Amino acid sequence: MRLPALLALLLALSLAACTPPSPATDVRLPVLFTDHMVLQRDTPITVWGWAAPGGMVRASIDGNEVETRAGADSTWHLTLPPMPAGGPHTLTIAGAETITLDDVLVGEVWVASGQSNMEWPIQASKDAEAEIQAADFPEIRLFKVTRSAAYAPQQAVEAEGWHAVTPETIPEFSAVAYFFGRKLHQDLGVPIGLVETAWGGTPAEAWTSGPALKKLPDFAEQVADIEASDGEPTTFEEQRAAWLQRLMEQDEGYEQGRPRWAEADFDASGWASMDVPQLWEGAGLPGYDGIVWFRRSFNLPAGWTGQAVTLNLAMIDDVDTTWVNGVKVGSTGLYNAHRAYTVPADVLQPGANTIAVRVLDTGGGGGIWGEPEDMNLTRGSATQSLAGAWAYKPGIAAGVDQPMPPRRMQNQPTTLYNAMLAPLIPYTIRGAIWYQGESNAGRAYQYRALFSAMIQDWRTRWDLSDFPFYFVQLANFMQAQQNPVEAETWPELREAQTMALDLPNTAQAVIIDIGEADDIHPRNKQDVGLRLALAALNQTYGQNDVVYSGPAFREMTKEADALRLHFDHCGGGLVARDGALKGFAIAGADSQFVWAEAQIDGETVIVSSPAVPDPVAARYAWANNPVISLFNQEGLPASPFRTDDWPGVTEK
Repeated sequence: MRLPALLALLLALSLAACTPPSPATDVRLPVLFTDHMVLQRDTPITVWGWAAPGGMVRASIDGNEVETRAGADSTWHLTLPPMPAGGPHTLTIAGAETITLDDVLVGEVWVASGQSNMEWPIQASKDAEAEIQAADFPEIRLFKVTRSAAYAPQQAVEAEGWHAVTPETIPEFSAVAYFFGRKLHQDLGVPIGLVETAWGGTPAEAWTSGPALKKLPDFAEQVADIEASDGEPTTFEEQRAAWLQRLMEQDEGYEQGRPRWAEADFDASGWASMDVPQLWEGAGLPGYDGIVWFRRSFNLPAGWTGQAVTLNLAMIDDVDTTWVNGVKVGSTGLYNAHRAYTVPADVLQPGANTIAVRVLDTGGGGGIWGEPEDMNLTRGSATQSLAGAWAYKPGIAAGVDQPMPPRRMQNQPTTLYNAMLAPLIPYTIRGAIWYQGESNAGRAYQYRALFSAMIQDWRTRWDLSDFPFYFVQLANFMQAQQNPVEAETWPELREAQTMALDLPNTAQAVIIDIGEADDIHPRNKQDVGLRLALAALNQTYGQNDVVYSGPAFREMTKEADALRLHFDHCGGGLVARDGALKGFAIAGADSQFVWAEAQIDGETVIVSSPAVPDPVAARYAWANNPVISLFNQEGLPASPFRTDDWPGVTEK
């Protein structure tokens, strides 16, 4: 190459190197970045999104400006410097075009996750109407992730964006998260951002990443199967359709795909009789899971001819399909939802009519249940009762092997982490609150490792050091305790939750005093949020005068024929609610527990019994719905505990 040509080439290359890259086109942001958002104060703030590769993206807020180039994979990440609490600010993201986000606040951001008790909304909680009307907090902002599940990590969540708290925006938001955030806002005087990402009935493994679960032997194979499927195994809907088809093929109520037992002319005179509403386990079908058909005739009142009526069938566990005179009028798949089906006028006939209900139960209680007054036909204000004797017959005989239902996608390992948590990362947060465990209670020993692994996994993925992680211990639920110790699953799950306190920067809100025996969703969510907030105020925000925990068992010492139990978190002192200590049990080496006499002595409790002259172990509140009595002066209950490590019901 001649010298002039070489110089020209070098000059061109030099000019190209000095030419700044063009502003990025097609700049996009995650839905986390919208008007009214809250950014975490006093911490470097991560902003990210997507754009055409190679272009420059610039972010600016309150005089701070940073820029970067979009990568070959179209992603870009920027870090804004820490900012104090305050606002409102304007955040701009600029490429070839500018995105402007208004009314941006800087404050404290918390993620709220778990299953139905975290998802439980304000509108279904205690004092709902008053709480909704009083919800006027423009500096508390809400972000609710839409339910979604995936077999591989996703880039974005589905959501409507951020909203300030008003009576219009609060009714369907997490009650626990709201009451937690409200207390922080009132005490700290700074903006609060709450990110709700929860799904009822889901287990902890669904909220944990694949790499973390592969380290746990119980889940390694399941995760490997998901990964081997290249993230696209058969969908839940396809699995469910195949399962229902196999059930139909086994169901005697169907003939060549036709619901013969639902037809008006079918003769069910040989069927057995059952009074409903009630679960069938106590009415002739103990231990039965599967399909049962119910039939009943009714006479249409003369004045109802030619008009539609409403058929009310109380509640049905789990899934029903209902026909009137052989015509399908409805189907519902929720065990605790009232059935109310419109029966068109042209389906009814003068005189005798027939109702047929096919009930599918996949486990636990099954059948038509609820209150007798909720089983009827109605037209306007007129009512005709349907409670009482119904003919019934199992569609699949007891003892016949039935195909197992597919596990719902949201209950499978990694699926909710992939769809509802991973896309939130790396949004800068202060910490997380968690209310879950009911779905893992039958595997409480497994939860010991799983729960801690999940917490550590979240911290690893967010890369925000050991950020605060505060969780709710399971409330009291089911039949009240009768025996000194009851071999049940929930106390073992509570024990597994308590073990997670060995991790740094964790705290537990104990609510063993505010549950409801007949409702897994206690309506008092105010105290749940408050107790979580007390932990944050003390642990995260340095308010050392805030007592955030009830008495927590520390150690046991032997004293002659008694045991002395030592406690932390005694606050202003130990107290016995209602004046007497109850709920303590002791045992000798034979592991046979009896009720103990108990008395407070300073920050200890002494337990003994004439029936156990040489006690070696003590337990407190060891039942699903235990007898409790021990609190501190601040009104916070002691956590259930045991001093022994004898085998539990979920160990294997």
